[in-house]
Amino acid sequence: METGIEPIGVVRGHRDARRDDDWDTDVSTIEIDQRFPPEATAGLDDFSHVEVVFRFHGVSDDQVTTDARHPRNNPDWPKVGIFAQRASKRPNRLGVTVCRLLSVDGRTIRVQGLDAIDGTPVLDVKPVMAEFLPRGELRQPAWSSDLMRGYWSTDG
Repeated sequence: METGIEPIGVVRGHRDARRDDDWDTDVSTIEIDQRFPPEATAGLDDFSHVEVVFRFHGVSDDQVTTDARHPRNNPDWPKVGIFAQRASKRPNRLGVTVCRLLSVDGRTIRVQGLDAIDGTPVLDVKPVMAEFLPRGELRQPAWSSDLMRGYWSTDG
């Protein structure tokens, strides 16, 4: 099936390799492709956060997993299927992250806390609206909170 999905831009940041933790202080730039007019981002700077959809381009076909595994290969955590975790080695290699929006200048979007490395293809950018955030109480297993303890900040 042809999806017709092409990157709309690329991440430019100081990380050139993936590390699992301390993403919250990272400032990245999303450079929107020249095929889009600068007006494509008009009004985006009225929002505090954006949701960035990107492709884990450093994951090859043979690295993709579809079965259950221990997250981060930690045997203290249960084996869970790929759709019960946010690992990069997923079938379509899609990442989705909510980031703080720092500034917008035409086709250049500065964000903080984007867990994507330099050169990552960006598939879409959407404003975060309260009405699209989860409704009701969130539920997650204890292992996931343990895994995420240092992911965003350095004080985990």
